[in-house]
Amino acid sequence: MSISQVISLLCGVALFLFGMTLMGDGLKHVSGNKLEPILFRLSSTQFRGVLLGAGVTAVIQSSCATSVMVVGFVNSGMMKVRQAISVILGAILGTSITGWVICLSYIEGAGGLRSLLSTATLTGIIAVVGILLRMFSKNQTHHHVGDIMMGFAILMTGMSTMSGSVSSLGQQPWFIAILTSMTNPLLGILVGAAFTAILQSASAAVGIVQALSVTGAMTLSSAMPLLMGISVGASLPVLLSALGATINGKRTALSYLITTFMGIAVYGSIFYIADAIFHFPFMSQIMTPFSLAFVNTLMRLIMLVLLMPFTDVLEAVISLMIPEKKQNREEDPTLRLEERFLGHPTLAIEQSRITISAMADQSRQALETAFSLLTSYSQEGFETVEHLESAVDRYEDCLGSYLVKLTGRELSEQQNREVSKFLHTLSDFERISDHALNIAESAREIHEKQLRFSDNAKHELSVITSAVSRVMQLTVNAFEAENLAQARQVEPLEDVIDYLCDEMKLRHVDRLQHGQCTIAQGFVFNDLLTNLERISDHCSNVAVAMIELDAGTFDTHEYLDHVREKHSREFERYSEQFRKEFAL
Repeated sequence: MSISQVISLLCGVALFLFGMTLMGDGLKHVSGNKLEPILFRLSSTQFRGVLLGAGVTAVIQSSCATSVMVVGFVNSGMMKVRQAISVILGAILGTSITGWVICLSYIEGAGGLRSLLSTATLTGIIAVVGILLRMFSKNQTHHHVGDIMMGFAILMTGMSTMSGSVSSLGQQPWFIAILTSMTNPLLGILVGAAFTAILQSASAAVGIVQALSVTGAMTLSSAMPLLMGISVGASLPVLLSALGATINGKRTALSYLITTFMGIAVYGSIFYIADAIFHFPFMSQIMTPFSLAFVNTLMRLIMLVLLMPFTDVLEAVISLMIPEKKQNREEDPTLRLEERFLGHPTLAIEQSRITISAMADQSRQALETAFSLLTSYSQEGFETVEHLESAVDRYEDCLGSYLVKLTGRELSEQQNREVSKFLHTLSDFERISDHALNIAESAREIHEKQLRFSDNAKHELSVITSAVSRVMQLTVNAFEAENLAQARQVEPLEDVIDYLCDEMKLRHVDRLQHGQCTIAQGFVFNDLLTNLERISDHCSNVAVAMIELDAGTFDTHEYLDHVREKHSREFERYSEQFRKEFAL
């Protein structure tokens, strides 16, 4: 084999891998990122999991990508290990579809209709249509369809290049000797596994074996061990994806290796024992790309049928290999922010939404606990507020970094709005927890200095804390449910809270003048009012972000000025309702 042929082979491999990646990414984008949530939501039963695993893998052309996605599901607590094993079994079968796609590159034309279906003609037509879509269409979906077509054309070209570079090997004694040695099952499996681990793609490895089959020197006895080894070797990228994962995430990644290894062990044992007894005559049959695709699919289907009844056993074996460790998932809910999901924006945004909702709820809990300290102080309650405030700070750091990474991905218009909403509201929820801690510190000062407010001051504080609790509850509920009707109630209540704060400051000055309150009480009282007013302002910011971004714009000042100038019937109705409910 000359240097030019080696370079041609490597060039073909590079084109094949690039074309397969381009085609898979295009297919994923055209699907509108709907495959990932479908895979998560509809994999509740074993049969559904297998079907969806096979279907999604057939579309994105990679069992590794599907399996890595599933590792992310399990790692974030969205899916159980048992469900993941079913999906992985389906993915192992689904990846064989690529072999049939590759077969299209071996269709020869002889004239008439068959010439139109030849590799060169088909590749040329698809490439021309693809590049036209990429160059002249302004529609993003058309661009992705163009990527699919260009990826397919590059894949076909790569296969033709590989086949042409190795076509003369069939006459080389050394190459025939290598293939003959592959009839040893153990050696063939090891070579296939190592080769696939280097390429990190079972589809690419099968494609190269199909290219080698055009030499006419490959028989079923040498091809079978290679295909079995390829199945095992594809587990390496999945295992690497588990670095830094939780216990269940690592178990899921290991399940790919264990599943393929046990499947190959059972299938290989049955097949070779039967061959030793019956001496199958077809073992010496010369393989073609089409027969290789058939054997690969049949082998994986048999493995699936053999293993499906034993998913519980597989899970038990994996659990023994990676034993459980004591860990409290609730201590780090940001585990939902899976780095593996950044390539799947729909999943990343959904997980961000769940996480920021948890952050908002913890801010609300911190505020309610701080309010309770004003009337019944305890050190335990104060420490609870401190703990919640620290947790919310951690949420903001993790979510901010995650969302910034997500903005670098290709997002739809709706997805961009969602990410913008999250980025705009993060700091508001974090600041609310800060003000809650300030209120808790004021409560501690009141307790330590044994300050006593007048009955009127106590009543006023009770009214305004109730109003702030209501605006906080409205904001969190509106955000979590994406309820714009509730979000529109926030600004009228915030307006009432501003009025209450101003009125309470005037009344407090009056009490000071009449000697009903002291200066020490006044400092604490004013600090409380300042924090309460700021909390309602941050709630207003969250509600405005929801309303404005839903409308496709974001200008807080313009929106608030418009609301206050126009004072719509809805605003006036809610404002009047809240003034009556929270009257001093």
